[in-house]
Amino acid sequence: MFDFLEGYDLLGAFWVTVKLTALSAVGSLIWGTVLAGMRVGPVPLMRGFGTSYVNVVRNIPLTVIIVFTSLGIFQTLGMNMGSDQFETINFRLSVLGLTAYTSAFVCEALRSGINTVPLGQAEAARAIGLSFNQVLRLIILPQAFRSVVAPLANVLIALTKNTTVAAAIGVTEAALLMREMIENEAQLILISAVFAFGFICLTLPTGLILGWVSKKVAVKR
Repeated sequence: MFDFLEGYDLLGAFWVTVKLTALSAVGSLIWGTVLAGMRVGPVPLMRGFGTSYVNVVRNIPLTVIIVFTSLGIFQTLGMNMGSDQFETINFRLSVLGLTAYTSAFVCEALRSGINTVPLGQAEAARAIGLSFNQVLRLIILPQAFRSVVAPLANVLIALTKNTTVAAAIGVTEAALLMREMIENEAQLILISAVFAFGFICLTLPTGLILGWVSKKVAVKR
């Protein structure tokens, strides 16, 4: 029944999807946290940059961003991302595009968590001489992260599914293999079911585990 899978590196394709998700998630968390800090910071220029970035990037289709990384950054500007191999370049460009896009949603989720921290805590910290960066790092962000585990889980699940867009520039992840198999095999329903099941195996445990973590670390007010 599943003889059509022979000759295709199904596990390898999903492993590329996992790597895209993991690397993009780390990059998005870091850049999204920086953006959130800018958006609540005291410097008007940085607040303006953070606001503009989020509002612009999250309203651009992800496909446009991914294709731009290939056509604009690589082919036009000649940035090879530290590699001479075409597959490696496209993989790194995809991570860059996914990070740039997803970080806007991480920023907004984290900013909502920052808004749940009582203002009096920040004022008390500033009263004892802590700088804004210290207040943000020691007082606000730890509580904000605890309150937004569930929203961040939703962002991570969306990121896992969004990795399929990397197929647009030839990254050999699950969606590209699925397209190749559909073109070569007369098993549309079974192929679709196999890949749908694969993505469920990636996203469902993520949602369940992070949902449990969210309940465990929730801030009691």
